Amino acid sequence: MQGSFMGRVSQPYNPLYDPMTDASVGRGSAYAPTYWIGTAGTPPADDGPVTGDMDVDVVVIGSGYTGLSCALHLAKEFGIKAHVLEANGVAYGCSTRNGGQAQISAGRLKRSQWMARWGLDVAKGMHAEMAEAFDLFRGLLRDHAIDCEPQDGGHYYIAHRPWMMPVLAKEAALLRDTFGYGARMLSRDELFETAVRDMEAHGAMWEPDGTAIHAAKLAFGYLRAARELGAKVHVASPVEGWTTQNGIHHLRTPGGTVRAKAVAVATAGYAPRGLHPRLRDRLMPILSNSITTRPLTPAELAECGFRTGSPLTDTRTLRHYYRLLPDNRVQIGSRAAITGRDAANPRHLASLREGLARKFPALRGIDLDYSWWGWVDVSHDMMPRITSVPGLRNAYYALGYGGNGVMYSAQAGRRMAQLVAGQEAAVPQLPIFRSELPHEGWKTPFRRLGQWGLYHIYHQRDERA
Repeated sequence: MQGSFMGRVSQPYNPLYDPMTDASVGRGSAYAPTYWIGTAGTPPADDGPVTGDMDVDVVVIGSGYTGLSCALHLAKEFGIKAHVLEANGVAYGCSTRNGGQAQISAGRLKRSQWMARWGLDVAKGMHAEMAEAFDLFRGLLRDHAIDCEPQDGGHYYIAHRPWMMPVLAKEAALLRDTFGYGARMLSRDELFETAVRDMEAHGAMWEPDGTAIHAAKLAFGYLRAARELGAKVHVASPVEGWTTQNGIHHLRTPGGTVRAKAVAVATAGYAPRGLHPRLRDRLMPILSNSITTRPLTPAELAECGFRTGSPLTDTRTLRHYYRLLPDNRVQIGSRAAITGRDAANPRHLASLREGLARKFPALRGIDLDYSWWGWVDVSHDMMPRITSVPGLRNAYYALGYGGNGVMYSAQAGRRMAQLVAGQEAAVPQLPIFRSELPHEGWKTPFRRLGQWGLYHIYHQRDERA
C-alpha cells in the first residue's frame, strides 16, 4: 500500500492555471487552498505514481468523482480492475473546489428546456435518469460508508427578484403535473420561517431532492471504495501523450507508458487542450469563486435565520450557490474571472463578499477562513455527454456537467463503466449518451470575447429592478 499524496507534493499550487492556455495542469502540484481540503483530514492511501511501462485493460484519466465512480463500478459490476491516472493529487480539480451541492440535475438546462429541445418523451426519460442517479448517489454513501457529512433536506431555488417568482411557479407546476415530482413554492415569509432569511429573496421553489456534502470527504470516500474493490489510482502521473497503435492506446506519463485496451476520460475542466485531438475545445472552462466565513456566532446565526443546511441557489444566470456548513460557517460561490491570469484580481473576491452581504447584512465584512476558485466544465449546449469518442475505438468520456456534477457524476461514472464493459444496451437511449459534445467551429478563438459580452448582458438582465 502506498502513502497519501499529501506527503509527495512536488510543486506549489498554481492559482493562475488556465486550461485554455496552459500546456499542463502540473505534476504533483499542491491542492487549491479550499475549505474541503483544509478540513478533510488525511486522505486515504493511493497507489503512487506510475513507475514503469505497463499493460492494463482499462485506464481512467482523471481521479475526480466521475473517474473514481467509473473505476468503482468497473470493479463492482464487471470485475474490471481499472488503473486511474491523475496528474496531481486525487480529486485535484472540480471535485475538491465545488460547493458541495447535490441536486437532481446535470448540466444547466431545466425540465422545460429539455422539453423545448427534445420533446416530452425524452424529457421524461431524462428526469427518470436523474431520479435513478440520485438513488445511486445515496446508495454509494450508504453501501460504502462514505461519511461526507450529508445534509439531506431538498434544494431551495431562491427568487432574487420579484419577477422570478412566476417563472419558478411555472417550473414547479410543470414538475408536479408533467413529471410527477413534488416541487412546491414558498412565499418569502415561508422561506424565512422554515429555511433562511436571505434578504434578497422574494420566495423560492423547493425541490424534494437536494443534499449538501463535504466535497473532499466524498472524493476520498470514492477513492477508498474503488481501491478496496481492486482499482489502482496513480497520482502525479499526467498523461503527456496519447497515441493508438493496432487498437491499443499508449498513454505516456513521466514515469512510463501505460498501454490500455480501453480509455475513459473524466478530466472535467482540467484537461489540457492537447490531451487528444478528438476532445480539443469540446468544453468551455468557466471559473467559479468560492469563500467560506469563520464560524458564525449564535447572534449571527439568528440574524441570518439559517434553519437548514440544504443547498441554496439563487435565480441569477450567474447564480450564487450557498449554504450553512455543519460547523456553522457559511460557504458561498459564484462565477468570476474570464481568464486564469485574472483569477486572483481582488475585485472578484470583493464582488462575492458583496453578494454575501446583500443576502445576509449581518455578515458584511466578516472574516473569511477560506477563499478559492476553480474551473467548471461547461459544454457549448449546456448539457453533459457520456459517450464514445468518434473514430477512436474503445475510448469514452463523461464531461460537461456545467457545475451540476456533484450528484450526477456518480451515475455518469457508472454509465461510462457500462460503455467500457461493452454493455451499451444498458445505457438509456437519451441524447446525452448518443451524441458527442458540440464544437463551436470557427467561433472557437472568440469564445472568451463572447463570454465577456454575455456576462455583461446577464448582469444587466439579472439585476434589473
